[in-house]
Amino acid sequence: MQAMILSKPGAPLEWCELAQRSPGAGQVRLRVTACGVCRTDLHVVDGELPDPVLPIIPGHEIVGRIDALGSGVRTLAIGQRVGVPWLGATCGACVYCLNQRENLCDHPLFTGFTRDGGFASAALADARYVFPLGEAGEDAAVAPLLCAGLIGWRALARAGEGRRLGLYGFGAAAHIVAQVARWQERTVYAFTRPGDTDTQVFARRLGAQWAGGSDQRPPEPLDAAIIFAPVGALVPQALAAVRKGGRVVCAGIHMSQIPAFPYRLLWEERELVSVANLTRQDGLDFLAIVPRAGIVTTIQRYPLRQANQALADLRAGRFEGAAVLLP
Repeated sequence: MQAMILSKPGAPLEWCELAQRSPGAGQVRLRVTACGVCRTDLHVVDGELPDPVLPIIPGHEIVGRIDALGSGVRTLAIGQRVGVPWLGATCGACVYCLNQRENLCDHPLFTGFTRDGGFASAALADARYVFPLGEAGEDAAVAPLLCAGLIGWRALARAGEGRRLGLYGFGAAAHIVAQVARWQERTVYAFTRPGDTDTQVFARRLGAQWAGGSDQRPPEPLDAAIIFAPVGALVPQALAAVRKGGRVVCAGIHMSQIPAFPYRLLWEERELVSVANLTRQDGLDFLAIVPRAGIVTTIQRYPLRQANQALADLRAGRFEGAAVLLP
Protein backbone atom coordinates (compact mmCIF):
# COMPACT_ATOMS: atom_id res chain seq x y z
CA MET A 1 0.00 0.00 0.00
CA GLN A 2 0.99 3.62 -0.48
CA ALA A 3 0.47 6.37 2.08
CA MET A 4 1.29 9.96 2.96
CA ILE A 5 2.70 9.90 6.50
CA LEU A 6 3.19 12.61 9.13
CA SER A 7 6.29 11.91 11.21
CA LYS A 8 6.71 15.29 12.88
CA PRO A 9 4.19 18.11 13.43
CA GLY A 10 4.90 21.00 11.08
CA ALA A 11 6.83 18.84 8.63
CA PRO A 12 5.58 17.90 5.15
CA LEU A 13 3.86 14.57 4.72
CA GLU A 14 6.11 11.87 3.28
CA TRP A 15 5.22 9.40 0.53
CA CYS A 16 5.80 5.83 1.74
CA GLU A 17 5.39 2.29 0.44
CA LEU A 18 4.13 0.02 3.24
CA ALA A 19 3.35 -3.65 3.57
CA GLN A 20 -0.35 -4.35 3.12
CA ARG A 21 -2.10 -4.71 6.48
CA SER A 22 -4.62 -7.37 7.44
CA PRO A 23 -7.73 -6.49 9.46
CA GLY A 24 -7.86 -7.66 13.06
CA ALA A 25 -10.89 -8.99 14.86
CA GLY A 26 -13.87 -6.69 14.33
CA GLN A 27 -12.09 -4.68 11.64
CA VAL A 28 -12.45 -4.22 7.91
CA ARG A 29 -9.89 -3.23 5.32
CA LEU A 30 -10.84 -0.75 2.63
CA ARG A 31 -9.38 -0.07 -0.76
CA VAL A 32 -9.52 3.72 -0.49
CA THR A 33 -11.11 5.39 -3.50
CA ALA A 34 -11.30 8.96 -2.13
CA CYS A 35 -10.40 10.83 1.05
CA GLY A 36 -11.42 14.37 1.83
CA VAL A 37 -8.95 16.89 3.22
CA CYS A 38 -10.45 18.50 6.31
CA ARG A 39 -9.34 21.52 8.30
CA THR A 40 -8.84 19.14 11.20
CA ASP A 41 -6.13 17.47 9.09
CA LEU A 42 -4.44 20.87 8.97
CA HIS A 43 -4.58 21.12 12.75
CA VAL A 44 -3.05 17.64 13.03
CA VAL A 45 -0.28 18.37 10.53
CA ASP A 46 0.47 21.78 12.03
CA GLY A 47 0.70 20.37 15.56
CA GLU A 48 -2.25 22.35 16.91
CA LEU A 49 -3.95 19.31 18.50
CA PRO A 50 -2.36 17.67 21.54
CA ASP A 51 -1.08 14.09 21.77
CA PRO A 52 -1.25 12.72 18.23
CA VAL A 53 0.02 9.17 17.69
CA LEU A 54 3.07 9.56 15.45
CA PRO A 55 3.92 8.57 12.83
CA ILE A 56 0.34 8.81 11.57
CA ILE A 57 -1.49 8.61 8.25
CA PRO A 58 -3.93 11.57 8.33
CA GLY A 59 -7.36 11.67 6.75
CA HIS A 60 -10.82 10.97 8.15
CA GLU A 61 -13.26 11.53 5.29
CA ILE A 62 -12.66 8.13 3.74
CA VAL A 63 -14.68 6.44 1.01
CA GLY A 64 -13.68 2.98 -0.11
CA ARG A 65 -14.58 -0.59 -0.94
CA ILE A 66 -14.15 -3.35 1.63
CA ASP A 67 -11.63 -5.89 0.40
CA ALA A 68 -11.02 -7.87 3.59
CA LEU A 69 -13.02 -8.71 6.71
CA GLY A 70 -11.62 -9.44 10.15
CA SER A 71 -13.01 -12.22 12.29
CA GLY A 72 -16.40 -11.57 13.80
CA VAL A 73 -17.58 -9.05 11.17
CA ARG A 74 -21.07 -10.09 10.07
CA THR A 75 -22.86 -6.89 9.06
CA LEU A 76 -20.58 -5.80 6.18
CA ALA A 77 -19.49 -7.52 2.98
CA ILE A 78 -16.56 -7.68 0.58
CA GLY A 79 -17.02 -5.10 -2.18
CA GLN A 80 -19.41 -2.93 -0.17
CA ARG A 81 -18.88 0.83 -0.40
CA VAL A 82 -18.51 2.41 3.04
CA GLY A 83 -17.38 5.63 4.66
CA VAL A 84 -15.03 6.09 7.60
CA PRO A 85 -15.44 9.24 9.76
CA TRP A 86 -13.37 11.04 12.42
CA LEU A 87 -14.76 8.97 15.31
CA GLY A 88 -12.88 5.70 14.91
CA ALA A 89 -13.88 3.89 18.12
CA THR A 90 -15.15 4.49 21.64
CA CYS A 91 -14.81 2.60 24.90
CA GLY A 92 -18.52 1.86 25.27
CA ALA A 93 -18.19 1.89 29.06
CA CYS A 94 -17.73 5.48 30.26
CA VAL A 95 -20.63 7.63 31.47
CA TYR A 96 -20.83 9.41 28.12
CA CYS A 97 -20.98 6.23 26.04
CA LEU A 98 -23.62 4.81 28.37
CA ASN A 99 -25.76 7.93 27.95
CA GLN A 100 -25.81 8.24 24.14
CA ARG A 101 -23.03 10.85 24.13
CA GLU A 102 -20.23 8.81 22.59
CA ASN A 103 -18.86 11.95 20.95
CA LEU A 104 -17.56 12.82 24.44
CA CYS A 105 -16.12 9.36 25.19
CA ASP A 106 -13.29 9.36 27.74
CA HIS A 107 -11.20 6.86 25.75
CA PRO A 108 -11.90 7.40 22.04
CA LEU A 109 -9.84 6.71 18.93
CA PHE A 110 -9.86 9.24 16.12
CA THR A 111 -9.22 8.40 12.49
CA GLY A 112 -6.12 10.10 11.12
CA PHE A 113 -5.07 11.33 14.58
CA THR A 114 -4.77 8.45 17.03
CA ARG A 115 -5.27 5.69 14.45
CA ASP A 116 -4.17 5.67 10.82
CA GLY A 117 -6.50 7.32 8.34
CA GLY A 118 -7.18 7.58 4.65
CA PHE A 119 -4.35 9.53 3.00
CA ALA A 120 -3.43 6.12 1.58
CA SER A 121 -4.44 3.48 -0.92
CA ALA A 122 -5.82 1.27 1.87
CA ALA A 123 -7.11 1.72 5.41
CA LEU A 124 -8.25 -0.35 8.38
CA ALA A 125 -11.36 0.60 10.35
CA ASP A 126 -13.45 -0.71 13.22
CA ALA A 127 -16.47 -2.28 11.52
CA ARG A 128 -18.82 -0.75 14.10
CA TYR A 129 -17.76 2.77 13.13
CA VAL A 130 -18.15 2.76 9.37
CA PHE A 131 -21.20 3.87 7.43
CA PRO A 132 -22.66 1.89 4.51
CA LEU A 133 -22.96 4.42 1.69
CA GLY A 134 -24.94 2.64 -0.99
CA GLU A 135 -24.05 3.38 -4.59
CA ALA A 136 -25.47 6.87 -5.17
CA GLY A 137 -22.98 9.62 -5.88
CA GLU A 138 -19.37 9.75 -7.02
CA ASP A 139 -16.84 8.67 -4.38
CA ALA A 140 -14.96 11.99 -4.44
CA ALA A 141 -18.17 13.98 -4.04
CA VAL A 142 -19.33 11.84 -1.11
CA ALA A 143 -16.06 12.07 0.87
CA PRO A 144 -16.59 15.59 2.33
CA LEU A 145 -19.93 14.49 3.79
CA LEU A 146 -18.06 12.29 6.29
CA CYS A 147 -16.74 15.17 8.38
CA ALA A 148 -17.53 18.56 6.87
CA GLY A 149 -21.09 17.34 6.46
CA LEU A 150 -21.35 15.46 9.74
CA ILE A 151 -19.86 18.16 11.95
CA GLY A 152 -21.88 20.76 10.11
CA TRP A 153 -25.04 18.72 10.73
CA ARG A 154 -24.29 18.42 14.45
CA ALA A 155 -23.52 22.15 14.66
CA LEU A 156 -26.76 22.96 12.88
CA ALA A 157 -28.70 20.89 15.41
CA ARG A 158 -26.91 22.69 18.28
CA ALA A 159 -27.81 26.03 16.72
CA GLY A 160 -31.49 25.33 17.34
CA GLU A 161 -34.45 26.00 15.10
CA GLY A 162 -33.93 29.71 14.50
CA ARG A 163 -34.74 30.85 10.98
CA ARG A 164 -31.96 33.43 10.48
CA LEU A 165 -28.64 31.56 10.49
CA GLY A 166 -25.17 33.05 10.18
CA LEU A 167 -22.21 30.96 8.95
CA TYR A 168 -18.75 32.32 9.77
CA GLY A 169 -16.13 30.81 7.48
CA PHE A 170 -17.60 29.54 4.22
CA GLY A 171 -15.49 26.49 3.48
CA ALA A 172 -16.19 22.77 3.20
CA ALA A 173 -18.59 22.47 6.14
CA ALA A 174 -20.47 25.71 5.57
CA HIS A 175 -21.05 25.05 1.88
CA ILE A 176 -22.83 21.82 2.87
CA VAL A 177 -24.68 23.26 5.87
CA ALA A 178 -25.95 26.17 3.78
CA GLN A 179 -27.69 23.72 1.48
CA VAL A 180 -29.26 21.83 4.39
CA ALA A 181 -30.41 25.09 5.99
CA ARG A 182 -32.00 26.30 2.76
CA TRP A 183 -33.75 22.92 2.41
CA GLN A 184 -35.09 23.52 5.93
CA GLU A 185 -36.35 26.91 4.70
CA ARG A 186 -33.95 28.93 6.85
CA THR A 187 -32.37 32.17 5.74
CA VAL A 188 -28.59 31.95 5.46
CA TYR A 189 -26.10 34.78 6.03
CA ALA A 190 -22.52 33.96 5.00
CA PHE A 191 -19.44 35.61 6.51
CA THR A 192 -16.08 35.27 4.75
CA ARG A 193 -12.61 36.70 5.10
CA PRO A 194 -12.91 40.48 4.60
CA GLY A 195 -12.62 41.31 0.92
CA ASP A 196 -13.10 37.72 -0.28
CA THR A 197 -15.70 38.56 -2.88
CA ASP A 198 -15.22 35.28 -4.78
CA THR A 199 -16.32 33.22 -1.78
CA GLN A 200 -19.19 35.61 -1.17
CA VAL A 201 -20.40 35.02 -4.73
CA PHE A 202 -20.04 31.27 -4.12
CA ALA A 203 -22.14 31.54 -0.95
CA ARG A 204 -24.91 33.44 -2.70
CA ARG A 205 -24.86 30.84 -5.48
CA LEU A 206 -25.59 28.20 -2.83
CA GLY A 207 -28.58 30.12 -1.53
CA ALA A 208 -27.22 32.61 1.00
CA GLN A 209 -29.49 35.65 1.11
CA TRP A 210 -26.59 37.87 2.21
CA ALA A 211 -22.81 37.44 2.08
CA GLY A 212 -20.16 39.79 3.39
CA GLY A 213 -16.93 40.03 5.33
CA SER A 214 -16.66 38.74 8.89
CA ASP A 215 -16.00 42.33 9.94
CA GLN A 216 -19.49 43.34 8.79
CA ARG A 217 -22.83 43.16 10.58
CA PRO A 218 -25.71 41.32 8.90
CA PRO A 219 -28.68 43.39 7.72
CA GLU A 220 -30.82 42.01 10.56
CA PRO A 221 -30.12 40.24 13.87
CA LEU A 222 -29.42 36.52 13.61
CA ASP A 223 -31.25 33.82 15.53
CA ALA A 224 -28.07 31.75 15.62
CA ALA A 225 -24.57 31.68 14.22
CA ILE A 226 -22.12 28.85 13.58
CA ILE A 227 -18.39 29.59 13.54
CA PHE A 228 -16.45 27.21 11.31
CA ALA A 229 -13.34 29.35 10.91
CA PRO A 230 -10.73 28.62 13.64
CA VAL A 231 -10.54 32.29 14.57
CA GLY A 232 -11.28 33.20 18.19
CA ALA A 233 -11.79 36.86 17.32
CA LEU A 234 -15.02 35.85 15.53
CA VAL A 235 -16.69 34.87 18.83
CA PRO A 236 -17.45 38.42 20.05
CA GLN A 237 -18.36 39.46 16.49
CA ALA A 238 -20.88 36.63 16.22
CA LEU A 239 -22.32 37.37 19.68
CA ALA A 240 -22.82 40.97 18.59
CA ALA A 241 -24.69 39.75 15.50
CA VAL A 242 -27.23 37.49 17.23
CA ARG A 243 -30.46 38.67 18.79
CA LYS A 244 -31.40 38.47 22.47
CA GLY A 245 -31.67 34.81 23.41
CA GLY A 246 -29.64 33.84 20.34
CA ARG A 247 -26.93 31.20 20.22
CA VAL A 248 -23.39 31.06 18.86
CA VAL A 249 -21.96 27.60 18.09
CA CYS A 250 -18.21 27.03 17.82
CA ALA A 251 -17.93 24.09 15.43
CA GLY A 252 -14.17 23.60 15.06
CA ILE A 253 -11.93 21.24 17.00
CA HIS A 254 -9.35 24.02 17.39
CA MET A 255 -9.65 27.79 17.61
CA SER A 256 -7.19 30.59 18.21
CA GLN A 257 -7.47 32.41 21.51
CA ILE A 258 -10.82 34.10 22.13
CA PRO A 259 -10.22 37.73 23.05
CA ALA A 260 -11.79 39.37 26.08
CA PHE A 261 -15.16 40.93 25.29
CA PRO A 262 -17.69 42.98 27.27
CA TYR A 263 -20.32 41.06 29.18
CA ARG A 264 -23.06 42.98 27.39
CA LEU A 265 -22.40 40.83 24.28
CA LEU A 266 -23.34 37.71 26.24
CA TRP A 267 -26.03 39.31 28.36
CA GLU A 268 -29.74 39.06 27.48
CA GLU A 269 -29.51 35.27 27.54
CA ARG A 270 -27.27 34.82 24.54
CA GLU A 271 -25.52 31.45 24.56
CA LEU A 272 -22.04 30.36 23.51
CA VAL A 273 -21.63 26.60 22.99
CA SER A 274 -19.22 24.21 21.29
CA VAL A 275 -19.54 21.05 19.21
CA ALA A 276 -17.23 18.11 19.87
CA ASN A 277 -16.76 15.26 17.41
CA LEU A 278 -19.84 13.30 16.31
CA THR A 279 -21.89 10.23 17.09
CA ARG A 280 -22.75 7.33 14.85
CA GLN A 281 -26.38 8.44 15.08
CA ASP A 282 -25.36 11.82 13.66
CA GLY A 283 -24.00 9.96 10.66
CA LEU A 284 -27.10 7.85 10.14
CA ASP A 285 -29.39 10.88 10.47
CA PHE A 286 -27.36 13.11 8.18
CA LEU A 287 -26.67 10.58 5.43
CA ALA A 288 -30.39 9.80 5.32
CA ILE A 289 -31.30 13.41 4.50
CA VAL A 290 -28.51 14.00 1.93
CA PRO A 291 -30.54 12.76 -1.05
CA ARG A 292 -33.73 14.41 0.20
CA ALA A 293 -32.01 17.76 0.59
CA GLY A 294 -30.31 17.45 -2.79
CA ILE A 295 -26.87 18.26 -1.38
CA VAL A 296 -24.17 18.74 -4.00
CA THR A 297 -20.57 19.09 -2.86
CA THR A 298 -18.11 21.36 -4.64
CA ILE A 299 -14.73 19.63 -4.71
CA GLN A 300 -11.16 20.17 -5.85
CA ARG A 301 -9.44 16.89 -6.75
CA TYR A 302 -5.76 16.11 -6.03
CA PRO A 303 -3.70 12.94 -6.59
CA LEU A 304 -2.68 11.31 -3.31
CA ARG A 305 0.95 12.31 -3.87
CA GLN A 306 -0.15 15.98 -3.85
CA ALA A 307 -1.55 15.87 -0.30
CA ASN A 308 0.89 18.57 0.83
CA GLN A 309 -0.32 20.86 -1.95
CA ALA A 310 -3.95 20.20 -1.01
CA LEU A 311 -3.19 21.12 2.61
CA ALA A 312 -1.36 24.29 1.54
CA ASP A 313 -4.24 25.30 -0.72
CA LEU A 314 -6.73 24.68 2.09
CA ARG A 315 -4.64 26.76 4.48
CA ALA A 316 -4.56 29.63 1.98
CA GLY A 317 -8.21 29.34 0.95
CA ARG A 318 -7.37 28.79 -2.73
CA PHE A 319 -10.44 26.75 -3.68
CA GLU A 320 -14.18 26.65 -3.13
CA GLY A 321 -15.78 23.84 -1.17
CA ALA A 322 -13.60 20.86 -0.24
CA ALA A 323 -10.36 19.21 -1.33
CA VAL A 324 -10.34 15.46 -2.02
CA LEU A 325 -7.37 13.13 -2.49
CA LEU A 326 -7.62 10.34 -5.05
CA PRO A 327 -5.26 7.36 -4.63
